Amino acid sequence: MLFSGTKLSDLSITSVLLILVGFLSLGISIYYFIDLTNSILQKEKFAIDQQAFDLVRATAFGGAEPLAKGISKAGSVIFMVIVSLILVVYLLFFSPFSRWVGVYFILAMGGVSGLTAGLKSFSSRDRPTFKGDYHGATSSFPSGHASGALVFYGFIIYLFAISKLEPKWKWTINVVLALIAILIGISRVYLGVHFFTDVVAGYLFGLAWLLLCLTALEVTLWHQRRRQMLS
Repeated sequence: MLFSGTKLSDLSITSVLLILVGFLSLGISIYYFIDLTNSILQKEKFAIDQQAFDLVRATAFGGAEPLAKGISKAGSVIFMVIVSLILVVYLLFFSPFSRWVGVYFILAMGGVSGLTAGLKSFSSRDRPTFKGDYHGATSSFPSGHASGALVFYGFIIYLFAISKLEPKWKWTINVVLALIAILIGISRVYLGVHFFTDVVAGYLFGLAWLLLCLTALEVTLWHQRRRQMLS
């Protein structure tokens, strides 16, 4: 867990600042996601979407598309389901963490999948015609790869953050995981299967959901420690 102790007075200044930053990030994510969703529902066009595709054209090089497809697979449903199942088994039966960590990981991944599907059916945004050969089975908005990747890799970052690894290894691994999550979103725009704003919305929604799940998890662990102290 990120926060130890059983009383609010046990929180350090760093912990308090981390909580404040978390709630601020949550508020900002929700606000801008709602604002962006409202604009999409009103069929607004965004100049940054076209600018992103123009940038792709300007920076395209041989071998870039296969590379983007490979990166995109790291955020695919099949990949994340398989790895998530393995991780759930580890968290529930073999990890040193409370089993609540595994329970909330299931909630985080199942929730972001179901909620993203609901948002897609609600928005019904057409896929971009940037490359003209991908139409997708679902709405373009928001990007499921982006929201899923942020929750999936974000939760793993949390696991490493609360682990007993040396700080230098925590930072190294977590920076790599964060870059993977970012590159997955970029790959979706590069491949022409999502607008830039789809990816941004996916990240905003994923971040909000992840923060809600981690907050609930930390509160659950805090109550668990209090019960253990009183028993």
